[in-house]
Amino acid sequence: MIRSIRACKTAAEERGVIRKECASIRDAISENGQDYMHRNLAKLMFIHMLGYPTHFGQMECLKSIASSGFPEKRIGYLGLMLLLDERQEVLMLVTNSIKQDLNHTNQYIVGLALCALGNICSAEMARDLAPEVERLLQFRDPNIRKKAALCTIRIIKKVPDLAENFINPAASLLKEKHHGVLLTGVQLCTDMCKVSTEALEYFRKKCIDGLVKVLKDLTNSPYAPEYDVSGIADPFLHIRLIKLLHVLGQGDADASDTMNDILAQVATKTESNKNAGNAILYECVATIMSIEYNGGLRVLAVNILGRFLSSRDNNSRYVALNMLMRAITLDSQAVQRHRATIVECVKDSDASIRKRALELVYLLVNDSNVKALTKELIDYLEVSDPEFKEDLTAKICSILEKFSPEKKWYIDQMVKVLSEAGNYVKDDVWHGLIVVVTNTSNLHGYTVRALYKAVQASSEQESLVRVAVWCIGEYGEMLVGNAGMLDMEAPITVTEAEAVGVVETALRCHSWDLTTRAMCLVSLLKLSSRYPSCAKRINEIILHQKGSLVLELQQRAIEFNSIIEKHEKIRSALVERIPVLDEATYNGRRAGSIPDVVSTSQGGLPKMPNGLAKPTSAPLVDLLDLGSDDMPAPSPSGGDFLQDLLGVDLSPSSKGTNQTQKNGTDVLLDLLSIGTPPAQSNSTMVDMFSPGLDNKSSEGILDKLTSPSVPSAQAPSPIASSSMMDLLDGFGPSSSTPETNGTTHPSIVAFESSTLQLTFKFSKEPGNPQITLIEAQFSNKSPDIYSNFVFQAAVPKFLQLHLDPASSNTLPASGNGSISQKLRVSNSQHGKKSLVMRMRISYQANNKDVLEEGQISNFPRGL
Repeated sequence: MIRSIRACKTAAEERGVIRKECASIRDAISENGQDYMHRNLAKLMFIHMLGYPTHFGQMECLKSIASSGFPEKRIGYLGLMLLLDERQEVLMLVTNSIKQDLNHTNQYIVGLALCALGNICSAEMARDLAPEVERLLQFRDPNIRKKAALCTIRIIKKVPDLAENFINPAASLLKEKHHGVLLTGVQLCTDMCKVSTEALEYFRKKCIDGLVKVLKDLTNSPYAPEYDVSGIADPFLHIRLIKLLHVLGQGDADASDTMNDILAQVATKTESNKNAGNAILYECVATIMSIEYNGGLRVLAVNILGRFLSSRDNNSRYVALNMLMRAITLDSQAVQRHRATIVECVKDSDASIRKRALELVYLLVNDSNVKALTKELIDYLEVSDPEFKEDLTAKICSILEKFSPEKKWYIDQMVKVLSEAGNYVKDDVWHGLIVVVTNTSNLHGYTVRALYKAVQASSEQESLVRVAVWCIGEYGEMLVGNAGMLDMEAPITVTEAEAVGVVETALRCHSWDLTTRAMCLVSLLKLSSRYPSCAKRINEIILHQKGSLVLELQQRAIEFNSIIEKHEKIRSALVERIPVLDEATYNGRRAGSIPDVVSTSQGGLPKMPNGLAKPTSAPLVDLLDLGSDDMPAPSPSGGDFLQDLLGVDLSPSSKGTNQTQKNGTDVLLDLLSIGTPPAQSNSTMVDMFSPGLDNKSSEGILDKLTSPSVPSAQAPSPIASSSMMDLLDGFGPSSSTPETNGTTHPSIVAFESSTLQLTFKFSKEPGNPQITLIEAQFSNKSPDIYSNFVFQAAVPKFLQLHLDPASSNTLPASGNGSISQKLRVSNSQHGKKSLVMRMRISYQANNKDVLEEGQISNFPRGL
């Protein structure tokens, strides 16, 4: 059969041969022919190994096991181990046969039963057959004792509760002279210690001295060819014994003291030029690192790992790096001695060793060695492989942020990193550099000059270009005038035209990158005020962007052109230096402790740096489940920072009609932070599905900004006026809607969970039944304080909703206080349709973000 299967040239031909053989085996089974049953079972096992179904032969295995002859039992047990596993119910039928064979007078049959039980034993079989296996651990024949020990390992893994029954028999195996029994006995004790604390304590008290003696005899034993591997005496037993000492010594000072001497002997006497010796040394080092503290031993262990690092074998170096990462938490000083070797491993040709060594170097950095290690890593950054630069750059930047001793050194190193691998630097890293620069006023001139020189040499590095363009726009006059010179700094000569040329080149060479182009436009606008003689050239550069296919750039180019040409009086005030950015706030935002997005109910809309509000319609669309692919998605924190930095929206412009378009008037007010709020229609921001507002010309608004006030062509309604005043945080007089006590309705529990309750109280204005005033009360039923509490709501199109700011964003625990918030709902289908609302509540409890949402449809009738 095997010859015919191997002769098949196609899979179909092989399947035909298999079907023919299986059919003949089925016929033999149905005829109950016993003459060739052992041969048929052997065929079934081969067919099973080829991946074909053989379930029809399982019962024949059980019949062979139940027979009296040894050959039949042997083939039956072999088939049982191959064709069945512990998950099959038919296995329960063989339990009684195995029990009888375990008590058989023939030791070879006993060995067959133990082998089968050790391979396929289930939890039920383990409980039934454990007494027989326990008895066989003390059998006269060493081979049976060895097999019983291996079977016991399977039993205690399946049923850990049975481990206590095997403690004494297992301890007796540690005194065996037979090599195989001793090896399996040590492994059995190791596994028992892992599943039973009772066994662990017993072996610590009774067996550790004996184990130390066995290991000492083994270490000092003469040459024994029977168990020799490459000149190392019995490395397998060595490793098993050391692993058991590892388990026994962990967390126990007395046991650790007992084994200190023998571990030192093993570490010093074992040869390290053979692979078998290195395996013993590795286990010895792992044990030394895990047992209770012994300073001398740990130094010895770290030195052994240092020898591994100098080896030519990649496997030895890799395991040494892994072990050193564990050792650095125990004895950092000892690991520091091998710093030079570890740094060399960062430059290794093997990618896995490079990555592991880089992680270890990152752990080695402290305040005393940060400069030396950073220099090594940055020097290697210049010649490293492109696929490794991303990981290396990320680690260097993290080291600079955590351990930088001074701001000037930090800026110098970041400029080097940006020059060598700026395309691999993540956005939040160069954002952080800008934040640091704004906070070091004494280094503004030094920084802009360093970046100017760097960008001329490495203009292809994207992040470097962005930071340089931003700094030139902010501190361009210091670049040209050599202001803020440091003592060790050599002066450079830069003209205004050369500074503008750098930005122009960046705008031209990075035409594919929207962020860089936007930053270049803002920088040019600022330079038009700092360099009056170049204003005309700058205006021509900006005018080229009026034909940009990107709507945001096109709009900015038109606005900036108008500012340069028509509004020289206010231009210098518009392009003043950006205020100092709060470094602690930015770092907290990066760490996730400060939320990036604030909802509309928490004291207004998210704030831009100039005090204006930025609409967040996307979460409300999501709340109503009416979102589409055209709606803008909330940007990540890095994008929010860049929008704050530039005052522009860098999200890709949508071509669909459903996207909320930003009014030209709002864009300009957002840019200038001045002026009177323009007139708006009655719709509020929450009603985002109403038709768009009529856009006014941005140039017309600019023309009117020089006059004291701009009369509105149409008087806004109270709702729109109030919404606009909230949006602008009180720019101009605020006309609040007076609250009057009108018709009242019974209050309702709008939402309730196991930890939170929301109650609505209603009132009506006399003579205006369409308007409903709602006072929401939030109470906390849990023992935890809720911080960053945000309430959002959305309504269908026939309703208009206005949310006043909440009374607080912190909800006290256990009902000891509440948060109140007022809502104003206008129902255009009053009397025909009832109120309905979807709401979302988010907060932080125990530093974890929690989100609850639902639909409120139990409003009283008549609202």
